Amino acid sequence: MKILIEKCPEPYHLIASNYRGNNIHMDSKSPTGGKDKGMSPMETLLSSLGGCASMDVLNILQKQKQLVQEYEVVVNGEREEKDELPRVFTKINVHFVFFSENLEEEKVEKAIKLSMDKYCSVARMLEERAELTYSFKIEKPKMIAEEKGDE
Repeated sequence: MKILIEKCPEPYHLIASNYRGNNIHMDSKSPTGGKDKGMSPMETLLSSLGGCASMDVLNILQKQKQLVQEYEVVVNGEREEKDELPRVFTKINVHFVFFSENLEEEKVEKAIKLSMDKYCSVARMLEERAELTYSFKIEKPKMIAEEKGDE
């Protein structure tokens, strides 16, 4: 695996590219000299965790014939509270939200557990330094809820 990172004209704006030409923009926040033109490297790390776990969970549920109509995941990370660097993540929660009418809760819970405890490479690396937790909920699909006025 190989990633190319190139600097843009702005001080800390970077573009990371893979061999297929897919890109991620990274930058630092305005107070530290950046222009907020992309995610910070630490935000990218949380995104990687959410993406890795999501791919596992959705794949497992598909194999179990569980229909996920809509899906979201929110990854929340807490970092060390100190002035000097590095400030690593100490706690990370991955909250999965499934929008479906017929998902079996036990199968969803099993899929998430398999991903977070066994299959997700990003989770396996991060668990060495941070306390990883996960949670989930199953709701009616947004479109169906809106049609019925359940918002």
